[in-house]
Amino acid sequence: MKATKTNLPGVFVIEPNVFGDHRGWFMESYNQASFEAATGMKIEFIQDNQSFSAQVGTLRGLHYQLAPKAQTKLIRCTRGRIYDVAVDIRPESETYGQWFGIELTEENKKQLLVPKGFAHGFMTLTPDVEVQYKVDELYSPEHDRGIIWNDPSIGIEWPLDVTPVLSAKDEAAPLLKDAENNF
Repeated sequence: MKATKTNLPGVFVIEPNVFGDHRGWFMESYNQASFEAATGMKIEFIQDNQSFSAQVGTLRGLHYQLAPKAQTKLIRCTRGRIYDVAVDIRPESETYGQWFGIELTEENKKQLLVPKGFAHGFMTLTPDVEVQYKVDELYSPEHDRGIIWNDPSIGIEWPLDVTPVLSAKDEAAPLLKDAENNF
């Protein structure tokens, strides 16, 4: 497993070792010891989640949970392609309001580690996309928050110039400056 630091502290691109031959391929999508050695982080993931998005341009996010129910996420795309984004929402951070984005695909098998104190979102680049991610805290509706996907103060450069397919919750999300935040 290879972990590459990004411009945001604590956000890593994770690349598992993939072994292939004439039959196909094999990889460990997650190995706790390898993960800890590669990132220097000890995280106890307690739940796996999976989402399906039928349409190109579906945008999920930007989501986070308030402390004490904040979540670290390890995201991968197992079918299709997504543009995955992490945004630093820690007000005292030197990188507050900055973002990192990467294309995750079923072919490249890359994963994105998004720690607590960051909002997360993704846009589908193909139809019929499946995304799987691990979290280290259970979902808590009372701690669930979001930031609008096109906040100009963040300036995310989404790869598709389309009107995104959004949930009602994501459509109504506030700007970063107005979002509830206790990090």
